[in-house]
Amino acid sequence: MTLDDGADGAYDKGVMNMKILMVESSPHKQGSSNLLAAEFQRGAEEAGHEVEVFDAAKADIHPCLGCDYCGMAGPCVQKDDMEGLKDRIRRADMVVFVTPLYYFGFSTQLKMVIDRFYSFNGELTSMHLKTALIVAAWDSNSWTMENISAHYQTLVKYLNFDDQGMILGKGCGNVPMTRRTEYPRAAYEMGRSLR
Repeated sequence: MTLDDGADGAYDKGVMNMKILMVESSPHKQGSSNLLAAEFQRGAEEAGHEVEVFDAAKADIHPCLGCDYCGMAGPCVQKDDMEGLKDRIRRADMVVFVTPLYYFGFSTQLKMVIDRFYSFNGELTSMHLKTALIVAAWDSNSWTMENISAHYQTLVKYLNFDDQGMILGKGCGNVPMTRRTEYPRAAYEMGRSLR
């Protein structure tokens, strides 16, 4: 890690730069959730953090088989892109989960990643990773994000994550709709404010 270069060009000795891994999961590379992720990334990079993106929607990741071959401590019996993702998570200080809302939960692509955490569950728990959640949904009802927010908060508790916040983008059904909301700015500000 290196010291953060503040906005005025002076180093802030109290702030350390982070390695941030964003796990995107939309089949639509130019979709709303990835738009919000890009704004978060822009803010985080401006704050001096290093951001890497992993596209779970394009990766070769299979569902957990529930076979317990790994014994929650690896290796997984399946040989796919999850092994590389695990290495990236191990090197990260923070993981940002990015997803479109699928029937009020994570996308299938992100849920497969999360289910495969089983093979290094204990290791993940001991890392105390910083995490955040970015979601884009077409719906704008007040209850739209209740279930995904609760699921994420349960993961935070169970895996000893250090939650840095959530961007719950309601009314973000397509990119033009999303651009007209306050959520791109909120995502940027979240990234920019990370310490």
